[in-house]
Amino acid sequence: MHRAQLRWQCRRGMRELDELLTGYLDRRYDLADAAEKAAFQKLLTLADPELIGYLMQREPPPSDIAIVIQHILDRTQT
Repeated sequence: MHRAQLRWQCRRGMRELDELLTGYLDRRYDLADAAEKAAFQKLLTLADPELIGYLMQREPPPSDIAIVIQHILDRTQT
């Protein structure tokens, strides 16, 4: 998937969520291996309430996207 398409999918209508997702795209995506890139692309298909639940740690994320969620959370805690 092209970077411009990914950036567009990072736009969610909630500024905080937009910043978390575009932050990952800008800082981590290019360094990620193919599996992590696929996980990020899958994460972008989730509905906002589900995604927020994972990022707010209200519920554990599925194992296939857990690494991306962890990288996003690590960035917010530093």
